[in-house]
Amino acid sequence: MDAPEMTLQLTIDCADPRRLVAFWAEALRYVPEPPPEGHANWQAYWRAIGVPEEELADGAGELPESIVDPKGTGPRVWFQAVPEPKTVKNRLHLDLKVGGGRTVPLALRRTRVDTEVARLTALGASVLYTMDEPEGMDYYAVVLRDPEGNEFCVV
Repeated sequence: MDAPEMTLQLTIDCADPRRLVAFWAEALRYVPEPPPEGHANWQAYWRAIGVPEEELADGAGELPESIVDPKGTGPRVWFQAVPEPKTVKNRLHLDLKVGGGRTVPLALRRTRVDTEVARLTALGASVLYTMDEPEGMDYYAVVLRDPEGNEFCVV
């Protein structure tokens, strides 16, 4: 029997999906996911397919709660509203690879990473620390937090 086609979606638990959609769409150079054709917004779509009204409380679906890669190659990212706050370090995090890898001179990688970090902090990220290995290790990365405290790296 053939296995069904599989796609990958990343789901990020959060308090405010709209806030993280705005941040991560810019951070990843994605776009908010438009509702399916023929529907004014996601809430209208969910109503049309029978999602109960109590699940659509508090304006869920009026604005996009997911982002997609406009090139169609990266995974969909859904920001799922949850009642509990983030309390511990992420067990999974995103690495935004902008440096070009170890075949690129370290000085150029640092410049690329620092430029991206400046862009992301202007969007609302905060820097946790820099991973600047001693001479000979040839590694440079910056660890940041998104507006809700989720850790990610720029490498």
